[in-house]
Amino acid sequence: MAYDAAALASVTREQIEAGPQNIWRYAALLPTGQDPATRVTLDPGLTPLVSATALAAEVGLRAPLWVKDDSANPTHSFKDRVVSVALTAARELGFTRFACASTGNLANSVAAHAARAGVPSIVFIPGDLEQGKVITTAVYGGELVAIDGSYDDVNRLCGELVETDEFEDTAFVNVNVRPFYAEGSKTLGYEVAEQLGWRIPAQVVVPMASGELLTKIDKAFSELVEIGLVEAPEGGWTVFGAQSAGCNPIATALHNGTDQIIPVKPTGIAKSLNIGDPAAGSYAIEAVTRTGGWMDYADDDEIRDAIQLLARTTGVFAETAGGVTVAVLKKLVASGKLDPDKETVVYNTGEGLKTLDAVAGQVGPTHRIKPSLRGARDAGLLG
Repeated sequence: MAYDAAALASVTREQIEAGPQNIWRYAALLPTGQDPATRVTLDPGLTPLVSATALAAEVGLRAPLWVKDDSANPTHSFKDRVVSVALTAARELGFTRFACASTGNLANSVAAHAARAGVPSIVFIPGDLEQGKVITTAVYGGELVAIDGSYDDVNRLCGELVETDEFEDTAFVNVNVRPFYAEGSKTLGYEVAEQLGWRIPAQVVVPMASGELLTKIDKAFSELVEIGLVEAPEGGWTVFGAQSAGCNPIATALHNGTDQIIPVKPTGIAKSLNIGDPAAGSYAIEAVTRTGGWMDYADDDEIRDAIQLLARTTGVFAETAGGVTVAVLKKLVASGKLDPDKETVVYNTGEGLKTLDAVAGQVGPTHRIKPSLRGARDAGLLG
């Protein structure tokens, strides 16, 4: 979507700061929801920007490192942002049922937003989804459909369903109202700039599934500069993308010197990133290339280690996508692709409690003792 920058030039920092304590403080920069009465929302956004000094030291950064922690959203992932914008548009357009194809987090968010709005929902998921994400979708009472296939199979089916008479009243957030859905991701760029005192960080590392999130964070920074709310950092900003080794078609294309994405069959533990045929992959490559960035990927063991590293150094428990981002951050620093002397923001897009199986076998044993000082002494807890 394109906006009239001249018309938005009247938007001020003060106007935004006086707005609601959620993504709708940026309503003037979004394509829907200008009337608060139309908004379908759980009030997501303004999630913590966590100073990560200890993590920076561990990975070899000398400049400030921040973790944008979207696990603090209402359904514990960044999807609450995109869903709120998409379903607000859906309501304004007259749709009477909400739906999605999802690898898990989107399903949680659509079901929760529909419940809040009192609108029926139906969500479609791959049959091998983590149980935590299945339960945290079903609890909201909407209809849940598991498909024998990958996310790409689910997404293809939803694209066919939306063309049928039975689903003409249904807004699929990532199909027929996708343009609005995508624009909701921009709020992750706006917020970081505002939380840094209206500055754009020199470097960002973003997890990639479809590639849409990365492109929209880059777009948000460009819009803020264009309408005069911030100045571009000296030398501009650099965007880096992170994928898992089990599903890395975007990073592989970049490594091969092309923007032509070859679809893959996803594997591995980072299921929220398992989109084998990413719709925005070529656009993500363009953004990364234009800003002088790079992409890399991490295997399952590296992801598990990175989840624990992030938790140990920041107190942030990330799902597997966050582990991918931190693991790739380490690789980018080690390879010299990311400048250790420039301020960096990494994005954690979801809560680790949703993907407990990923690290269940990695953490240390629990001490079991008798409820006495002798029991504590026998366990080595006392001298």
